[in-house]
Amino acid sequence: MTMVNKRLVAAGAVGAGAAVAAAFAARRAGQSGALEEVATFDHQVTGVAATADGRLFVNFPRWTDDAPVSVAEVLQDGSLRPYPDEAWNAWRNAKASEMPVGEHFVCVQSIVPDGQGNLWVLDPGAPGNERILEGAPKLVRIDLATNAATKVIPVKEDVALQGSYLNDIRFSSDGRWGYVTDSGTRGAIIVIDLESGEGFRALDGHPSTQVDKSVKVIVDGKPLVRPDGRQPMFASDGIAISGDGRTLYWQALTGKTLYSIDTDLLRPEVSDVDRGAGVQTVATTHVADGLWDEQGGGPLSHRAGRERDHQARGRPDRDGADRPAAPLAGHLQRGAGRDDLRHRQPHPGHRLVQAGRPAVDQDGALCLPARGLSGHPT
Repeated sequence: MTMVNKRLVAAGAVGAGAAVAAAFAARRAGQSGALEEVATFDHQVTGVAATADGRLFVNFPRWTDDAPVSVAEVLQDGSLRPYPDEAWNAWRNAKASEMPVGEHFVCVQSIVPDGQGNLWVLDPGAPGNERILEGAPKLVRIDLATNAATKVIPVKEDVALQGSYLNDIRFSSDGRWGYVTDSGTRGAIIVIDLESGEGFRALDGHPSTQVDKSVKVIVDGKPLVRPDGRQPMFASDGIAISGDGRTLYWQALTGKTLYSIDTDLLRPEVSDVDRGAGVQTVATTHVADGLWDEQGGGPLSHRAGRERDHQARGRPDRDGADRPAAPLAGHLQRGAGRDDLRHRQPHPGHRLVQAGRPAVDQDGALCLPARGLSGHPT
């Protein structure tokens, strides 16, 4: 399957597989490197996952068109293989009344490996980012060794409320709990027991998970608005977890504040009052479409490519202040950076446009799904 226009980009990559790792290693040694395409797609791509065995996966939501595949593995030649199989990817909007929503991917937003040999698929079940189809919101666990779906966890109607949009997920260090951001009309952190399948809404309506109405999302120097003039509003969106699993971080996309909480407070027996009191403000950041937790460090917020200026910010210092971060390989105009990449100078006119949640492969290459590079044809 050959696809064009939308891009999956890896730091220092000149191809897939071993070439990605080699290019990134050269940059770390202080040699010249560039941000280059790994694969191109015809449809909007919102998620990328890199697994410990060197495989890359992407996902395509059904926001504005009926994508022919929801989850795919990116093969060595850049082509796509529906994952885990054609059947799970068989959903089409035109056949919605004929297909059971619990047995197919309806509108996949995120794919995340759990570090225990599984790839989890987060399906908000809301094509067009509109009304949730009854029974469609779910988590699907795929065994990477057998390439088979081994568990489906439906997200119940009292958890995925009408108007919700399940955005991204992180896992507790013991693999018991999943933490999901709801970026819909009423933001929340959804907590799911991955063993029993039960879930609940935490910080539901809390200020930390809601839209910041003072924030204006800018694209190419202009406010991002719908055809009717309204600005899109997205609540809690980007999410990250510390290496020890003790701290969860999140931020609203239409927001500028990074928050955190001790994950011990994200348990069913904890009261809403105690949970809310445990929320911490980490830093004032910027509009961000994804978070990546650098191993051994704090979360890095990734500017959604919406402001093409030279004021990108990086990882918050421990005192809560931002420190500047140079564009990754001269193209990433958002605080992306590993410390050994901060010396890179920007390449005039070439910046990532609307990149999403990043992933890091087994050799340390940073992979990003993006709509394109400004200054390049898309």
